[in-house]
Amino acid sequence: IRDRSYSLRNFDLLEAVRHLKGLGLHHVELIGQHLPMEAEGEQLAEVLELLRTAEIKLVAHGVAAFGGDHEANRAAFEFAKRAKIGILTANPEPNSFDSLDKLVEEYGVRIAIHNHGPGALYDKIDDVVRAVAGHHPSIGACVDTGHFIRSKEDPVEAIRRLGARVFALHVKDEEKQEAQSQNVVVGRGFLDLVGMFRALKEVRFPADGALSLEYEANPDNPIDDMRQCIDAVVEALAEVGPFG
Repeated sequence: IRDRSYSLRNFDLLEAVRHLKGLGLHHVELIGQHLPMEAEGEQLAEVLELLRTAEIKLVAHGVAAFGGDHEANRAAFEFAKRAKIGILTANPEPNSFDSLDKLVEEYGVRIAIHNHGPGALYDKIDDVVRAVAGHHPSIGACVDTGHFIRSKEDPVEAIRRLGARVFALHVKDEEKQEAQSQNVVVGRGFLDLVGMFRALKEVRFPADGALSLEYEANPDNPIDDMRQCIDAVVEALAEVGPFG
């Protein structure tokens, strides 16, 4: 399991890294607050060195916006190249896909479309399935389990339907299947944690995918709840068994 640093959005990067290390996590998806896409040179080198020293690998970044401006889109891929990131979680506008088809091929970076919940561009499973259909194999999905639950959708079904297009997950659980809800420790709400891992095993979720815990509740002091989430994940994985 990795973490998405949005869980630690009320902490600066140094504090966030300290917490990740304390939780025993060695992979992270950073948000722009902790690593701006404009970062280069010494600023970027300092962040990467901090992560290296903490034995934390930067596997993804996002959520990035993409539109019809090809060169603006390219800037995000240039950032991914500088930072050696293989996955950009994204909220691409419909007019961005011709550009993205070219850029994922050119840079070898995958785009993972993030569903943002009720009323968003990618609210339902069908929205993501339609978006990726016919596009480059490196354009896929970041399944946000909590947002799908708030949209009254089944995140396990999302994984199965999107299959080999699932490159990333934001793993969180919700107390309600409604637009207005809040996170709970994973497995205590509507997320079938064992079912999620079984589905990931079935679709052969890639070893270099970004499986990130994202805990949005209690942002000033989320660590104890995050630890309970990690314990629940470890227990579920033990029931599912090793991935091939």
